[in-house]
Amino acid sequence: MLTYKTHADEDSMYNTPPCYTIYVLGKVMKWIEENGGAEGMKKRNYAKAKMFYDYLDNSKYYHATAAKGSRSIMNIPFLTKETDEAKAKEINDKFVKGAAAEGLVNLAGHRLVGGMRASIYNAMPIEGVEKLIKYMDKFAKDNA
Repeated sequence: MLTYKTHADEDSMYNTPPCYTIYVLGKVMKWIEENGGAEGMKKRNYAKAKMFYDYLDNSKYYHATAAKGSRSIMNIPFLTKETDEAKAKEINDKFVKGAAAEGLVNLAGHRLVGGMRASIYNAMPIEGVEKLIKYMDKFAKDNA
């Protein structure tokens, strides 16, 4: 594919490079480089995950579902302390709906597991995690 002769022999119909994808990849790579490269991303992502797990581990209302040795730094599932299944579903639905109203979207957990899940991928700024924690504090106070 990267040989000009291959394209010439096929009247330029061998393959069309995914131009927009290549363009976007270039933008993302530049952004990563401007933010410290792979090491910068690692440092940033671990800081976000630590902030969120520390919050969950010290909360009287929420808890992380993954054991400490098996936690993801990108997808963090969590539950409220509610143990009654029907009440927990009601609270979780209320949490997700309220979060969406605050601009915090896609927090619903997996359809088979329930609960909530915060996805804090590379592009999520630390301010997003701070905003989520602030919302969670308010929700806990209003619903405890």
